Amino acid sequence: MHELSLSQAIVDSALAHAQGRRVRSVTVTIGALRQVVPDSLAFHFEIVSRGTLCEGALLQPRLAPARLRCACGEEWELAELTFRCPCCRGADVAVRDGDQLRIDSIEVEEARCIAPR
Repeated sequence: MHELSLSQAIVDSALAHAQGRRVRSVTVTIGALRQVVPDSLAFHFEIVSRGTLCEGALLQPRLAPARLRCACGEEWELAELTFRCPCCRGADVAVRDGDQLRIDSIEVEEARCIAPR
């Protein structure tokens, strides 16, 4: 249930960057290794955004697959939870991608000019 705290952090960050404007959408990249359920994240985002300038905003998750690299030079996309190199069967591997949770963009409403022309 860490999606609740992640959603709160996303809302807090969006509000800080929106500078008092209504937020329309937030696009986030979620790495496969983060073990975040996108539907649960969206559900909690809707709840924690109530009563804020993020209320009604669309949360748009993008999923990033996990990519690993072995000391032997082999790189691959992780298809199952085994961290052994498919080439040499070694375990000296490093995560290249898929462990991020990043806000990519925040769309806000334009400020309206109410001054007479």
